[in-house]
Amino acid sequence: MEKKVCAAAVQLNITLGEVDDNLERVLAALRRVRQQDAQLAVLPEMWSTGYDYKQLAELAEETPRVLLALQKVTAELEMVTVGSLAEKAGSAIYNTAYVVDRGEVVGSYRKLHLFSSMGEDRYLTAGNQLLVADTSVGRLGVAICYDLRFPELFRKLALQGAEILCLPAEWPKPRQEHWRTLLRARAIENQLFVAAANCCGVQGKLDFFGMSLLLDPRGEVLAEGGERETELTALFDFAEMEAFRRQIPCYHDRRPEIYGQLT
Repeated sequence: MEKKVCAAAVQLNITLGEVDDNLERVLAALRRVRQQDAQLAVLPEMWSTGYDYKQLAELAEETPRVLLALQKVTAELEMVTVGSLAEKAGSAIYNTAYVVDRGEVVGSYRKLHLFSSMGEDRYLTAGNQLLVADTSVGRLGVAICYDLRFPELFRKLALQGAEILCLPAEWPKPRQEHWRTLLRARAIENQLFVAAANCCGVQGKLDFFGMSLLLDPRGEVLAEGGERETELTALFDFAEMEAFRRQIPCYHDRRPEIYGQLT
């Protein structure tokens, strides 16, 4: 396979509740990574608002406008973005990751696992469907933040043909090593590329460490962020993924007749 994709992770210091400020900075970041030849950019979780629970219902009303702005810029730049936003549907609010491909929303994924330890389940509604989106850069398997702790989700994305795992997140201190270890594990066990964008800075009582990651299917770090706002880029070479899968043929050697399709 000759395909190569330049991927980016946008590490944003989200301004809590300030949609226009966050949108302006994300659009500027997309222009910068496109100048570095990025074709795919992953944005953090809830990047336009942060977890401003008190105003979330009101802020979610801004999401259609935010999406339109994103569609316009991705069409202009001819690139794909994945990032999550607050989605209002009737009386429910979802944490929804949108896949925007050169101006078109080609998929959306509502976060399956809500982080009850921080009250996410009291303000948001959980989704109930997986997403592997066909895009101009390949098949993208999408998950959000806390989903990372549930490996069966990622295995199913892999079995459904995902080539790149995209993970927007707001993963706080002090769990940096969990973040890094779990992301590398998801790459290694599924032999897939991973593009994970975390936020950074302080929001209320939470301190976010950044450390966004771009990983190859061996779990090797291609690019990693520090604790400040930044953008990362790396080349995902699909021929290397195919070669690694031939070297260690995990999919061929699976025994689902013993342990089931997933576990």
